[in-house]
Amino acid sequence: MNTLPLTRREFIRGGAGLGFLAFSGVAPAFLARSAMAQTPAPERDRSILVIIQLAGGNDGLNTVIPFTDDRYHKLRPTLALREGLLPISDDLALHPACRPLHELFDEGQLSIVQNVGYPNPNRSHFRSTEIWETGSDSESQREGWLGRYFDNSCAGRPDAAKGKAPDPCGIHVGDMIPHSYLSAKSHALFGMKPLGRFDPSRDPADLAYEKLLQADHIEGNASYLQHTMMNTLVTERRVEQIISKYKAKTPYPGTRLAQSLKRVAALIHADLETRVYFVSQGGYDTHANQLVNHARLLTELSGAMRAFQKDLTAHQKDDQVLTLTFSEFGRRPAENGSAGTDHGTAAPLFVMGSKVNGGLLGQAPELVSDPKNDLQYSTDFRGIYSSVLDKWLEADSSKILGQSFDHVPFI
Repeated sequence: MNTLPLTRREFIRGGAGLGFLAFSGVAPAFLARSAMAQTPAPERDRSILVIIQLAGGNDGLNTVIPFTDDRYHKLRPTLALREGLLPISDDLALHPACRPLHELFDEGQLSIVQNVGYPNPNRSHFRSTEIWETGSDSESQREGWLGRYFDNSCAGRPDAAKGKAPDPCGIHVGDMIPHSYLSAKSHALFGMKPLGRFDPSRDPADLAYEKLLQADHIEGNASYLQHTMMNTLVTERRVEQIISKYKAKTPYPGTRLAQSLKRVAALIHADLETRVYFVSQGGYDTHANQLVNHARLLTELSGAMRAFQKDLTAHQKDDQVLTLTFSEFGRRPAENGSAGTDHGTAAPLFVMGSKVNGGLLGQAPELVSDPKNDLQYSTDFRGIYSSVLDKWLEADSSKILGQSFDHVPFI
C-alpha cells in the first residue's frame, strides 16, 4: 500500500514528481493564494457545486428553441432549426444535439432557467465574463463571487502545516485560475489538466521549487514559499493517485469537457473537503458557420453532463452535487451575413442534480421583430447565485453579493 507523504522529509524521500499545477496565472497571485487555509471539516452529506463555463457566448435561441414563433424563423432564415427538435413544452424545444440533456429533463434532474442576464448588458467577452464571475453590475470588482464565498465560509487554519496539506477550497481544470475564485483572503486552490497523466517533466521552475523544498534553515518569505510548495506538491500527488485509481461506473466521451468532469467525479468520490469545482468549455463565439459548430459543442456538453450525472448516481454521490452552467451572454436574435450570430444579451442556463426542481423556470424571452433589436432579460443571474449560496451552500448570499436578490426555485 502506497502512503502519501505528509511531511517535507517524507515528500523528499518519496521523490514525488512535479506535474501540472496552477494556483493562478501568475506568480504573485499564486503566492497570495497559497495552501494556508482549510475548508470546514468534511461531512458525508456536504453539498458540492460544479460550475461549467460555456465560454464565448452560447446561442440561447438555438439551444432552447421557440419553434412555434414565426419571428424566430424570420430572424433566422438559414439558422432556424426545424427538424429533430426535442420538445420541452408546447412552444419550446431543445436543440437536437441535446438528447442526453433532454433525458435528464424528462427524469426531473435538469432545470432550465430561461432568459438569464443582467441590467445594462455589455457585449465585450472580457467585461461580460468579469460581470458574471464577480457577481457585480456596472462597477468593476476584483474578487469573484465564489472567492467571496470562500472568504465568508472557509475557515482559515494557521496550524494546517502540522503535517497534512489541507484539501483545496476550490479546484479548477485549466491553466488559469477562474476570476470567480479570486478572493481577499488566502485559500488553498488547485488546478489540473483536463486530459492525460500529470506531467513528470522537469523545467527550470520545477527544479527551483524542488531545491527550495530541500533547503534547510529557511526563514521569512522563503520559508513561507517552501511550506506552500510542499503542500502544493503533496496535494498534487494525492490528486494524481485518486484520478489514476478511479473506476467510473459509466462510460465518458473522450472529449476534453467529459474527461474534465470525470476527474471531478473522481475527486468527489474520494471525499475531498473541496466544495467547489470549475471546468470550462470554449468555442461558443459562433460568428460564422454556426450550425455545425454549435451542434458539435452542444453534443459535447450534453454527453459530458449526462455521463457525469450517471456516474455520480452510480456512486451514490448525486444527492451531494449541483451542476450549474453559465455563459457570458447569448447571441443576437437575428443571424448575420456569415451564417452565424453576433454578441447578444440574455440566454438560458442549465442546473443539474438529483435534488433540483426539474423543468422550465423563468419567463421565456420575448422575440423582437426588428433584427437590429436584442432580447431583454427577465431573470437576473445573481438571483441564481443567491439561490445557490443560500439554498445549496448554506451561506449568506447578501453578504457575498452585497444585496439580496429574488431566488430562482430550482432547489
